[in-house]
Amino acid sequence: MLGVLALCFTMTPNSGLAWLRVLRRVRLKFAGGIEVEFADRSRAIGQLRDIARRGTRFPLVVYGPEGCGKTALFKQAKLVLEEHDYHVLYVSPMAEERGELIGYSSSIKSVVREVLSLFPDPYSRIVDTSITIASHLVKRLEKPRIAILLDDIFQAVGLDRAEAYVKTLLNLIEYPPGDYESIIVLVSSSEGVTREKIGRHDWAEIRMLWNMSRNGFEELYGALPGPKPSFEYAWSTIGGNPRYLGRLYEAGWNLDPILNWIVRARRLKSFIKSLSSREVEILRGAVREPDTLFERLGEPEARGLIRKLVELNLVAEVWDRDEWSWIDTPPPERDYELGIGKYYAWQTPLHRRAVEKALEAVVK
Repeated sequence: MLGVLALCFTMTPNSGLAWLRVLRRVRLKFAGGIEVEFADRSRAIGQLRDIARRGTRFPLVVYGPEGCGKTALFKQAKLVLEEHDYHVLYVSPMAEERGELIGYSSSIKSVVREVLSLFPDPYSRIVDTSITIASHLVKRLEKPRIAILLDDIFQAVGLDRAEAYVKTLLNLIEYPPGDYESIIVLVSSSEGVTREKIGRHDWAEIRMLWNMSRNGFEELYGALPGPKPSFEYAWSTIGGNPRYLGRLYEAGWNLDPILNWIVRARRLKSFIKSLSSREVEILRGAVREPDTLFERLGEPEARGLIRKLVELNLVAEVWDRDEWSWIDTPPPERDYELGIGKYYAWQTPLHRRAVEKALEAVVK
């Protein structure tokens, strides 16, 4: 990993809105070879501007549902921070193409390439390589403003090592190899299971990012060519998740293959088969109303089931809606049509429907 200084956003409800009119927007690869422009997330952009102005004290770890738009936000963050004179290093170890593993501001091109040349295969351990790059930037640039954006790194380094890497980032902030004016580090993760591990230490600030807002999702939906169902169908089915919108588009708007894929990929039938009768009962209740999980928290079976659902990236804890707990706008306090409760939420309506489908197949 790298970088440093991350979070403690100063957030104002309308910060950055006027500036958005002239915001450079990154173009992103989407489904079917389509390119789309970064949309939505006006509040998040305002928060990034606040970070750029103030700097921060700890690495900021951003959690959110798989496919909710963390990568898009981090790529947009690179442009925002460059506008504030930061030298930015962006690392995405889970990128499908090698050329997308690392990106950086032109101002640090020579340092990055020099460090990459020191390793026989710098891309095989790109997170560690990035930490080395960050250290060189601090040592060699005069009082630099550095931003390190680490996208979905815990899968790459191993979930059991997430805490160690966060502590390494904190050490870079607290014990830098040189003087800096400001260092920002942002880390994203879909792995909710690491949230508890990292949260038990005072090594990072943790924030949640949810799926896109209705307006932003409609803008993305409108950019898709060809015949398509109503927006209401897409919204109620996907719940604002851009990755699953892409999957649905590529499936010709046919929901069945996507549900079947989720059931297979998460091995939901085997998962449900392994549950006790009490856990199955609680799960059925959570399919109808996610806050059933909260209501049954006093039961050991419910606590065990919640842990399993979080580990499978099916359910997320969404207890707090205060502005300090979220990047961008939090989900509504309750929207049972989308599978969102006050305390727990299905990552998308699709995840809930996939579990429901598996329940119907396994439990007679």
